[in-house]
Amino acid sequence: AKLGAVESGMASLSALPGALARSLKSTAMIRTPLRVAMALPRAKLGAVGMCGASTRAMSARAAFHGGKMAGVDRMAKDEGGKAKALARCNIPPIELSERQACDVELLCTGAFSPLEGFMNEDVWTAVLKDMRLPGSNTLFGLPVVMDTSRADVTPGKSVALNFQGETLAVMDIESAWLPNKPFECQQSYGFTTLEHPGCRMIAMERAHRYIGGPITGLATPKRVFPVLSPAALRKTLPVDKDVVAFQCRNPIHRAHYELFIRSLTAPNVEAGSVVLVHPTCGPTQEDDIDGVTRFKTYEVLKAELNNPKVFWSYLPYSMHMAGPREAIQHMILRKNYGCTHFIVGRDMAGCKSSLTGDDFYGQYDAQDMAKKHAAELCMQVVPSLDIIYTAEKGYVTIDEAKGLKPVKLSGTEFRRKLRAGEDIPEWFAFKSVVDVLRENTK
Repeated sequence: AKLGAVESGMASLSALPGALARSLKSTAMIRTPLRVAMALPRAKLGAVGMCGASTRAMSARAAFHGGKMAGVDRMAKDEGGKAKALARCNIPPIELSERQACDVELLCTGAFSPLEGFMNEDVWTAVLKDMRLPGSNTLFGLPVVMDTSRADVTPGKSVALNFQGETLAVMDIESAWLPNKPFECQQSYGFTTLEHPGCRMIAMERAHRYIGGPITGLATPKRVFPVLSPAALRKTLPVDKDVVAFQCRNPIHRAHYELFIRSLTAPNVEAGSVVLVHPTCGPTQEDDIDGVTRFKTYEVLKAELNNPKVFWSYLPYSMHMAGPREAIQHMILRKNYGCTHFIVGRDMAGCKSSLTGDDFYGQYDAQDMAKKHAAELCMQVVPSLDIIYTAEKGYVTIDEAKGLKPVKLSGTEFRRKLRAGEDIPEWFAFKSVVDVLRENTK
């Protein structure tokens, strides 16, 4: 009966009855509280929550976010299902922006599981206030909403969602409201100033009305970069190994590579595990390199590395630059794609003031938020190491760099060299990546 104390696999061994605790401590496989479930009989697994019985907190066989063994799948299964959805439409279609098309795809394929559509007003409010879905109390980092300026999109209507000449989905409207955007910005980003790119997006890109309701997917956007659904990506990942997710929104340079390769030897990552490089290729902030160019840099680097321990896939996600809350959003996404661990870098999903250049978030705010909720998410956090390049030993951690001569190249100087056609040292950037950047950027 006392097994109820191990809520969602988060409690320490001290919460268990003495005999069972001693048994678990003697089990070689148990290295963290998250793995308590591994030593329990299958009949008892319900008492330890949703993390599952495998060493991998999330595998191709494990639960999606929200606890179900299968992720949300809102795609119509056949032409009859598509025709039935289209027949419900009773107002003119909505033309989606690129950001909205990304959200539609992630909703339809289950990447945002357990969501089955755009959030209604009550869900939007609850997520903003508490980071929780009402009813289930499931953790969720940021709202997923559809905006429109049209007055005819009201509850009870069904509308086609079009993108670049193709109908991606049909939305059945359940909720429509005028959002309090300053409140949304404050809760999502911790700020309301237009100096923050997320606040600018909400205030200047989104229309003044939000609508919520379930969607039925008819197609996915045609993109330059390939996109796998969570179910499809899970099938490509090893089911008996930890999978460490590396999120990025910029081209990968040498320091990034060192970070994700070294993650495989982190204390909480099992030997023989793999890393999933899972870049976001959707819209980011205004001055970032475009998604197609980023994709090209990843592809040449993938070919150059040719490392069986490094898996690659691309995520059509629209960045908010929300810092700590976005770290949770990324962990939920990677959990649904089948990852067990998540690398959280310094100032992850952070941004700077467009006026002063000051950082909006602290260096470790995202890491702290990720660690706080990792057990509930059945994920493990791998904090990124502080590494530098030295003349004597190449890349080393800060602790290993004592007495060595660091070699530095600022981002500003790198961009200047890139534009000027000057040589860029290969300790800083991969030549194949630099070549793509020079061909595709000015």
